[in-house]
Amino acid sequence: MDFAYSEKTKALQQRINAFMDEYIYPSEEKFFAEVEENRRKGNPWVPTGIVEELKEKAKAQGLWNLFLPESEYGAGLTNLEYAPLCEIMGRSHIAPEVFNCSAPDTGNMEVLVRYGTPEQKKQWLEPLLEGKIRSGFAMTEPGVASSDATNIQARIVRDGDHYVINGRKWWTSGANDPRCKILIFMGKTDPDNENRHKQQSMILVPMDTPGIKVLRNLSVFGYDDAPHGHAEVIFQDVRVPVSNILLGEGRGFEIAQGRLGPGRIHHCMRLIGLAERALEKMCRRVTRRVAFGRPVAEQTVTLERIANARILIDQARFLVLNAAYMMDTVGNKAAAKEIAMIKVAAPNMACQVIDWAIQAHGGAGVCEDFGLAYAYAGARTLRLADGPDEVHRNHIGKLELRRYK
Repeated sequence: MDFAYSEKTKALQQRINAFMDEYIYPSEEKFFAEVEENRRKGNPWVPTGIVEELKEKAKAQGLWNLFLPESEYGAGLTNLEYAPLCEIMGRSHIAPEVFNCSAPDTGNMEVLVRYGTPEQKKQWLEPLLEGKIRSGFAMTEPGVASSDATNIQARIVRDGDHYVINGRKWWTSGANDPRCKILIFMGKTDPDNENRHKQQSMILVPMDTPGIKVLRNLSVFGYDDAPHGHAEVIFQDVRVPVSNILLGEGRGFEIAQGRLGPGRIHHCMRLIGLAERALEKMCRRVTRRVAFGRPVAEQTVTLERIANARILIDQARFLVLNAAYMMDTVGNKAAAKEIAMIKVAAPNMACQVIDWAIQAHGGAGVCEDFGLAYAYAGARTLRLADGPDEVHRNHIGKLELRRYK
């Protein structure tokens, strides 16, 4: 195992860091101010001018679609080469979208690249790759424990040349966003199949199809994440052509595993960048504040937390690089344990580091001045998104026990 960054990665790191310094960090306050201005006008669910402007700059510099390993559509990077770049993007809330490397679009593009027909790629993948539209992923349901995806109750029923879709989904990322033009929807086509993992299918559902209704936006700790956000959506007798099915009936779980592996590692990469930035803010804060007659940085408890944060971040980074290496060399399926491990380790690490940073900032840590509360909300969500900790731990435990049978 050689985790040394390739020359290609090093060059891209320099270019992305320079872009972040020149454009991303100075634009963060502008982004949130623009969202709040749109909110005051009555509609925060509109694209921000600053992000759209930065996208054009990123495109012009060739810093676009850097994900998608083993694909003619991407930048030709392996997971191991992309990992440190995704980490840099994770330092800012707005950066992943600026580089067209944000969820759920990345995962949906992975699905279309792997499993889409030429027609589906032409209609949906190409505009997603160009950044002309956005997308959503409709899997989780409010009525069942969706940590067990076999519980999904939404139905996809064949009716001649169409499928009729009925169901209620929530945490559908981006469904409020007017740029969201297509959903990947998971539901049951064969609920009586003895194999519970062959009951589900995935299908492409355009957002403007009659019968789709966005019921409400879902906030996280009070943050609505506008203009993208997450929504609860109802599907009532939604009809789409049979040609919209992905890969075929009963292949939903197969697609989910192909989609969620890369998605999970991208989340973990970004979390490392988020934690690094939180640690930087913490170190700067404690060197400037004095309590009980000496700088906070000299307090033993502060030094201990800084040291532990560095250890936790580096441990998580090496776990992520190892998972990326495994995905590149033996494939996503064989790397299932490594992917599950980072999906537990990285969000917990980020939550702890951000929590220490909040504590070091005192009252300032829980207001919006330093962005730490918002960062914590995002990191805490990722202990649930793409599978909760408990599911991944159970999977890791079972895989470990197989060695002794």
